[in-house]
Parts: sequence; structure tokens; C-alpha cells
Amino acid sequence: MSREQVGTAARLVVKVGSSSLTTPQGTIDVDRVDALVDVLAARRLAGGQIVLVSSGAIAAGLGPLGLRSRPKDLATQQAAASVGQGVLVARYTSSFARYGLRVGQVLLTADDMMRRSHYRNARRTLARLLELGIVPVVNENDTVATDEIRFGDNDRLAALVAHVTYADAMVLLSDVDALYDGDPRRDGARRITEVRGPEDLEGVELGTSGRVGTGGMVTKVQAARIATGAGVPVVLTAAAHAAHALAGDDVGTYFHPVGRHPGTRLLWLAHAATGQGRLHLDEGAVEAVVGRRKSLLPAGVVKVEGDFSAGDPVDLCGPAGVVVARGLVNYDASEIPELLGRSTRELARVLGPEYERELIHRDDIVILGHHH
Repeated sequence: MSREQVGTAARLVVKVGSSSLTTPQGTIDVDRVDALVDVLAARRLAGGQIVLVSSGAIAAGLGPLGLRSRPKDLATQQAAASVGQGVLVARYTSSFARYGLRVGQVLLTADDMMRRSHYRNARRTLARLLELGIVPVVNENDTVATDEIRFGDNDRLAALVAHVTYADAMVLLSDVDALYDGDPRRDGARRITEVRGPEDLEGVELGTSGRVGTGGMVTKVQAARIATGAGVPVVLTAAAHAAHALAGDDVGTYFHPVGRHPGTRLLWLAHAATGQGRLHLDEGAVEAVVGRRKSLLPAGVVKVEGDFSAGDPVDLCGPAGVVVARGLVNYDASEIPELLGRSTRELARVLGPEYERELIHRDDIVILGHHH
């Protein structure tokens, strides 16, 4: 697998940060948007499929709302995003129209990526847009995301979109042209041209840069890890180098794919989901779930914490309190205490046949040990 494959990828996810789309005053920069679209449209017209994950809704809303800088409180951020999202999509619509291409807006929340029915729907919608020749413009649905369930940055969202669309490559565009082994503003810092594994990142300074966006280098590296862990190669570079990045030229930092495509839902569970509660397991249950990949039965659970509903992601903790796995639970939190310590057969006898099912089915469990 090499960089050239980015140049020939049939389906690309391209993520652009708000700092790459805005003027120094924080308004949307028409010329910068057009320059990016020139590159994306060329690829699209050459037969490639593009999914664009674009930040910038809040930045686009500052001007119309008369705000001088990015608001601190969530409600005003969401108001700015609401006003700005329309402005942003209108900008992309007219920019792509210069090439006779249409865009379609797709707003996603972290929740959409966790619930089985939602993520299937997101996958179908994106697939259909691509079939219809549309360029999907994806953003986090900021106006309804709460602090608990937001991606908080579009880097992770892009990595998950790369999954859900079975993309062949992902390009992360920001205001930084590559990863460096020191502060790029000082002399002597070397560009890291490729990353094959964690050892290539030792000593890398991942400080946050830029004011406009939310994602520092840390989130970009995490996003690259999510994508490459699922077999999708990643190029990280500045928006100014977009054409070279998409062509597979030697710009930015190239992250080699390391894993293969796992079940997408388990990926959501590992990376997009936040546990809505905790189930504390005894040693035997940890061994069964983690060691032998079995379903979680009520008999092995000693304690339940949190207020969650059936279908929610919950964290599974071992005796030491360390989170070892996460899963989609089959019961509400309130139903579980009376099940604890009992065998499923006994439960079916005492409470009725619907209680014979496992707390969490093994297909809905992701082991977290090696991810963190």
C-alpha cells in the first residue's frame, strides 16, 4: 500500500478544517473555497467519487450574527452553526455549480454513528448520493449535538465517514502542511513523511495550533489511527497542497493502513460511542467476554451504574474498575439489578421467556484493550 493509491482511489473522503476556509477576520473566504473546489471537481470529473467533510459552519455564522470571535457558550455556538451551515452549503453549491456539479448536505451526530438503524441509514443515504453523482458535504449536526455526544471535531467524524462509505483513502486538510518532529515554526524541525505505526510518532509535538477550529494535531493523529486501523490510508497536509495530496504526490504526512475493514458498527462503538453507563464484571465474565469473545450474561455482572436504555452503548469494567469492552445493552438500567447473578435459564423461569436473552450479545461487543 503506498501513497500513489491516494492518486488512484475510486472513492475519497476529504476533510477540510474551518481555518482553511476562512479569512483572517473569520468570515468564509470565497477564493479559498473556490480553490479547494477546483481540485475536488477535477477529481470528480475524472471519474472519482468525493465525500467532503467540511467544518466552518460556526465561522460562517459569525459575520451574519455580528460576532467578532467564536462564541464560548454552546447555545451561541449552535445558533452560529445554524445560521452558518446554510451559508456554507450555499457557498459550496455555487462553487461546484461552476463545474456543473451538485452537492448534497448530510448532517450527522455521534448518535447517528452508534445506533444500528441510524448508521445503516447514513450509509444508504451516502451511497445513494454518490450513485446519483452528487458530492455529499458532511458536517457534524452542531445545532443539536450536546457536549456529551459530540464528535467535537470533524477529524474523527471524517474517519468514521471513511468507514461507513468504504472509502479507498482519506485526506485531512488543515492549516498545517504535515506532522513535524518539533515545532515547524522553529528551525530544524523535520517533516515526518510517513507513519507506519506508533513508533514513528515518538517525540512528535502534537500541540494545538490555529484559533478558528477545534481540532489540534492530536485529533488528526487519532482520526488517522481510526482510519488506518480499518484499512484506509490517510494523507495529512495543508489545504494549499490539496491538488498534490489528491494526486498521490509526496506532500504532507502519509499514514499507512494497518488493519482491515472491521465490522463498521463495532468501529462506531469503539470510537464514536460514549458509554452511557457501566456494568461491573467478575473475573469469569471478563475472561468469557474478552478472552473467549462470548456474550455477556447476567450471571457475571456484579454491579450496574448509570441511567441507560436498551440499545445504548455501555462500558464493561473488570474487577479493577478498568474499562475492558463496550457493548450495546439489551435492557434498561432499571431492569438489570433483578437479573444480576442469575442464570438465563432461571430468569426465563422466574420472569418470563423474554428475559432469556443475554445482557449484551457478542456481536454487539467491542474489546477496548488494544485501542487505547
